[in-house]
Amino acid sequence: MRASLLFIAFIVVAGCEKTYLPKPKGYNRIILPEAEYRSLPDTFPYDFEYSRHAGIYRDTTWISERYWIDLYYPYFDATVQITYKPITKDSLVEDYLNDSYRLTSKHNIKAYAIEEKVLFLKSGNVATVSELEGEVPSQFQFHITDSVNHFLRGSLYFQMATKNDSLRPSIDFIKNDIVHLLNTLEWRE
Repeated sequence: MRASLLFIAFIVVAGCEKTYLPKPKGYNRIILPEAEYRSLPDTFPYDFEYSRHAGIYRDTTWISERYWIDLYYPYFDATVQITYKPITKDSLVEDYLNDSYRLTSKHNIKAYAIEEKVLFLKSGNVATVSELEGEVPSQFQFHITDSVNHFLRGSLYFQMATKNDSLRPSIDFIKNDIVHLLNTLEWRE
């Protein structure tokens, strides 16, 4: 009897021990739409094709200028902020380029990497894109200029606190839209 009680006590004690197995990481399920594009209205000094999944809105910040727009993606709750500056006798392209690099470098506090690439586009234009890694507010930025008359800059922002690794499919989708935008960009005189 004593042996059977000892055996039962051993089973109860041994059976209560749990080994913890961590669950694998889960990610948000994001179903990406097909890429479709349309042309920008002809009221701007620039033209490009932008995603049909994005709407165009005027930039309403207090510093906005006439041709600054936001491409808002409601499905992703993301915005590509686009700023345009004409190059004149009083404004130098170097100043705009320095501002663009300065704005990108402000993310160094949270970014653990900023990869900059020069894109030679089908249109003959040259664009500079910056991919920012880490928990940064803007994961992708770009600028393009003809060095004589026009300068365009853009930044991608998501309006949510989700970690960027979970947003990776959405970031890549919009990044491809931005590259298409840059490839179809033409300056209007």
